[in-house]
Amino acid sequence: MLLRHMARPMLASWYVYDGVQAARNPHEHVRAAREGSDLVTQALGGPPLSEKQVVAAVRVHGAATAFFGLLLGLGKAPRLSAVALALLTVPLAVVNQPFTAPKHERTARTERFARNLGAIGAALIAGADLEGRPGVSWRVANARATRAAARSAKDAQKAVKGALKGD
Repeated sequence: MLLRHMARPMLASWYVYDGVQAARNPHEHVRAAREGSDLVTQALGGPPLSEKQVVAAVRVHGAATAFFGLLLGLGKAPRLSAVALALLTVPLAVVNQPFTAPKHERTARTERFARNLGAIGAALIAGADLEGRPGVSWRVANARATRAAARSAKDAQKAVKGALKGD
């Protein structure tokens, strides 16, 4: 479908751009990443990450986002790429949530949070796209039905042979 081949690269372009920006200029994202990493390390009971570790985490996250965005845009492993992008965006949505932010930051955080939620939703829709092919659940059900039909055919064949021998 033409729409699919146009829409995936359009969706991927946002992820590629955002990922490249984070990888090239991690210091723009470090404050938010610091807040998120502090929450995680406190929850796990570990020591807080150093500045170098947070910068490295932002760079790795940005590179992974750009990589999977590029794969999605090129149509290579599109379902896996889309789900990976959705999962990579979840931490951004958590960090940007406006509910606990100071009053002067709420508007900006709300915009980023809404953008992140929209990106997660779009990536999940792209990940659920089967491209007209049957999904795993249909394939499993079809394989079971095929095996059951084959067993029934064998049983019927044995019954017919037995009936013919009995004549």
